[in-house]
Amino acid sequence: MRETLFKDNFWTTDLISTAGYDGIIQHLNDGRKNCKEFEDFLKERASIEERYGKDLINLSRKKPCGQTELNTLRRALEVFKQQVDTVGQSHIQLAQTLREEARKMEDFREKQKLHRKKIELIMDAIHKNRNLQYKKTLDAKRLYEQRCRDKDEAEQAVHRSANLVTQKQQEKLFVKLAQTKTALEDSDRVYQTNVGALEKIREEWKNEHVKACEFFESQETERINYFRNALWLHVNQLSQECVKNDENYEEIRKSLEQCSIEKDIEFFVNARKTGTVPPNPVVYENYYNTQKNAAPGRNQAPAPGRRPKLPIPSSGPLDPEYATVDGYSLIHHH
Repeated sequence: MRETLFKDNFWTTDLISTAGYDGIIQHLNDGRKNCKEFEDFLKERASIEERYGKDLINLSRKKPCGQTELNTLRRALEVFKQQVDTVGQSHIQLAQTLREEARKMEDFREKQKLHRKKIELIMDAIHKNRNLQYKKTLDAKRLYEQRCRDKDEAEQAVHRSANLVTQKQQEKLFVKLAQTKTALEDSDRVYQTNVGALEKIREEWKNEHVKACEFFESQETERINYFRNALWLHVNQLSQECVKNDENYEEIRKSLEQCSIEKDIEFFVNARKTGTVPPNPVVYENYYNTQKNAAPGRNQAPAPGRRPKLPIPSSGPLDPEYATVDGYSLIHHH
């Protein structure tokens, strides 16, 4: 049977002491508790990742961000919002992955608990049997020692009364001495039988304890290895998420590289231009000169910047009610 480090923590000088065993069980319980804490940590991290992912998706889909931009910058903004949405989806997927890892940790923890429970039940039964036999052996020893004292006292009584008592009294002392010897022999056999039974149980307990130590050490080795690997995997998953996010952000950077200031400005000008000729300048008009130029018989071109007068219709007030001048209908009222 191979040596185990856990066994070194097992032995004490007290046969019925369970200090070493209790220490190992407490350590295993602490390890199981640590696994549960990491499991809860993963679940909480998954909730955080899920909330973050949903918030990013809501942000990208509902929050306006440069919605009136045009041309290349508009396309870059569309890529930006698409990639933010993708990052959000990625974090939600990471949350699902973390919950799956937490479930695996729970399964591992419960499996170890189930296997360990079988060993603990065996050890509890052995401890109970050992302690019971140890108590019986101590009781048998005390009875044996008392019978020894009774026999010694009976012998001393016989010697002390050799010449001081009657024949009948002396016979009674011998009978009592014989009874104490018989009781001593019986108690001695019971005592030795209990010692033998206790030794058998002790050997069984020792062997089972060594087996338990080997099993517990193997299980603890497995737990530490699993815990370490689970933590390593968790860090790798977070690192991979960062890589994915950077790849998504790189798509945004690429779209921004395609953004052209000149093209966007040119696109705006072509889409919103109102003409190529500026308005005529507004000139000064002297009121009196304007009145002179407007005298009858003088037909002059309108001054620059002024709206030309409407043409005077050739029809007179006595013409029909409706007359047309350059497409306009004139209505005369009497």
